[in-house]
Amino acid sequence: MKPRRRTAGAARPPGPARTGDRLLADAVRRTPGWTVALAAATLTAAGAGLALPAAASAAVDGALRGTVPVGAVAVLAALLLLAALADMLAAAAGPAASAAVTARLRRDLTAHVLAAGPSALRAVPAGDLNSRLIGAASRAASVAPALVGAATAALTSLGGLLALALIDWPLAVAFLLGTVPAVAVMRRFVAGSSELSLTYQRHLGRIAALLADAMRGARTVRACGTAARETERVLAPLAELSTAGRSLWLAQAGAAWRLGLLLPLVEVAVLATGGAGVAAGRLSAGQLLAAASYTLLGTALFNQADALMGVAQARAGARRLAEVLDLPPPPAGTRELPRPKGLLEFRSVTVRAADRTVLDGVRLTLPPGALVAVVGRSGSGRSTLAGLAARLLDPDGGSVLLDGIPLTALREDALRSAVACAFARPGLPGDTVAAAIGYGRPDGGAGAAGAAAVRAAAGAAGIAAFVDRLPGRYDTPLAEAPRSGGEAQRLGLARAVAQDARVLVLDDALSSLDTVTAARVETAIVEGLADRTRLLVTHRAATAARADLVVWLDAGRVRGTGRHAELWDTDPAYRAVFDPAASESAVPEGAPCPAR
Repeated sequence: MKPRRRTAGAARPPGPARTGDRLLADAVRRTPGWTVALAAATLTAAGAGLALPAAASAAVDGALRGTVPVGAVAVLAALLLLAALADMLAAAAGPAASAAVTARLRRDLTAHVLAAGPSALRAVPAGDLNSRLIGAASRAASVAPALVGAATAALTSLGGLLALALIDWPLAVAFLLGTVPAVAVMRRFVAGSSELSLTYQRHLGRIAALLADAMRGARTVRACGTAARETERVLAPLAELSTAGRSLWLAQAGAAWRLGLLLPLVEVAVLATGGAGVAAGRLSAGQLLAAASYTLLGTALFNQADALMGVAQARAGARRLAEVLDLPPPPAGTRELPRPKGLLEFRSVTVRAADRTVLDGVRLTLPPGALVAVVGRSGSGRSTLAGLAARLLDPDGGSVLLDGIPLTALREDALRSAVACAFARPGLPGDTVAAAIGYGRPDGGAGAAGAAAVRAAAGAAGIAAFVDRLPGRYDTPLAEAPRSGGEAQRLGLARAVAQDARVLVLDDALSSLDTVTAARVETAIVEGLADRTRLLVTHRAATAARADLVVWLDAGRVRGTGRHAELWDTDPAYRAVFDPAASESAVPEGAPCPAR
C-alpha cells in the first residue's frame, strides 16, 4: 500500500518513526568531537566554580584567625586559572559543535530530498524546504551548546544545594522552600516554549514558500504591475507570525520576571538563615560567605531561560527537519535489466493528485525503438505519463514495466542507466558546458570516451554550433555561457542523449525551439536515435506526424492511439488539439494578467 502523503505544516502522527529528538541525538552522536570538548570544558568550569567558595571560605577563616592561608590562596588561584582556561575552550567548542551538527543535518536533509525526488516537493514547497535547510537546521544544531549549558546548570544547582546541606542543613531547607515555586515557573515555560517555537518556524516557512513562488513569476508580476498585490499575498501569514512571536516573547518575559522576583527571595532566605547560624555560633564568617556563593550557584538552573529557549527552538527546528525526513523515498528495487530492449508498458495506471484523477486506468504498450508522441490538451496528463515512464513518480494504481520488469523492482542505477529525460525547463547542474551535458553519465563526460559522447550528443541536440561560439567551447564555465530558453532546452536534450539510455523521455523538451531548429532536432531524434525508445510529449502537429505512434490523452484517459495521419483524418476532436484557437489554455484577447 502506498504511504499517504502529508502536507507541510500538518500535525505529525503519534509515534513517528523518526522524532525530532531522535534526529538531534543522532546528529550529535555522529559529530562527537567538539561536543565532547564543549561538555568537558563546561563541566570543568562548573567544577572549578563549585570548589571556589570552599577555597574562599578557608582563606577568609584563616585570615580572621591571624594566619596567612598560603595553601588556600594557592588553591583559589589555581581554580580561577582552571575556570578561565575551561571557559576559553568552551567559547571555541560551542560554535564548532553547532557548525558540525548543522553540516550533518543539512547533508542528511539534502540527500533525503534528492533521493525522494519530486514527491518531496509535492509534500513541502521549495521555499519551505529552503527555510528548513537553512533556518531549521541551524536552530536544531544549537542543541549541543544549549543542552550542555542547561545540563551543567542543573548539575551546578545540585552541587550548590549539596554544598549548602554540608555546611548547615537549615541552609538547604531554606533554599529548597524558596525554589519550589521557581521550579513550577520553569516547568511551565519549558512545556509551552517548544510548541510556540514550532508554530513560529512554520509560519516563517510559509512566507519563504510564498516568496519563492512569487520570485519564479517575477517577470509576470513586473509586466502586470501587480507587485503590491503580490507583496500582500506573500506577507499574508505575517499577522500569524507576529502573534506566534509575541506569544513566544511573552512566555520568555513572563518566566523572566517571575524568576527575577523569586530568586532574590531565595537568597534573602538563605542569608537570613546563615546569619542566624553565625549569631548562634553554628557558622563561621567564611562559611557564611561560602553559603552566599553556593546560593548563587544553586540558582544557576533558574537563570537558564535563554538556554532553555535555545533547547526549545532546537527541538522545534528538529521536528521540522524530521517532517521532511519522514517522507518516504521511493522504495528501492533490487533487480537488474536483462539486456534492455526498450519495451515500455503501462498496465492500468492510475495517478491521483489531491481530489482529482490525473491518469485513469491507462493501458499502453510502447514497442522497442519506437518514436511515440504523446499529445493532448493542457491538463490531460501528458507530463504525468512521462514522469511515470522515468519513475519520477509512482502510480497510485497499476504498474509501469520496462522490458517486462516493474520499474519499482529495478535497482536505481539500472533504471537510471536505462532511462534518460529531457524537460521543457531543464536544470543544468555542472561547472562547465561539458559537465552539464555529461552530467548523467557515470564518467561525468570526462575522459576521451566521455568527451566524445558529449560532442556527439551536442550535435544530435543541435547545440554544437552554439557551444563552438563560446570562448572556451565545451570548457566554458556554465555561468559565462548566456543562453536563451531554446539553447537551455537543447543543452538539456544533449544531456539526455549523452546518457546513452535505451529509453528517452522528452517532456515538451522542444517547446522553446523555433520551427526550423525544431525540425532539425526532430530529424536527429528520428534518424540518429532510431535504436532507442523515445517518448516525446509535444504540442506540435508536425512532430506528431513524424512519430511511429501517437498516444492521444484526454482528461487522463487514452482517447486514441495510432498514426497521426489516421487520427487527423478521422477525428475532428483530434485536430482541435493542435488548434490554438480551440485550446483550453489560450488566453482570450483583453484578459487580465494573472496574479503572478
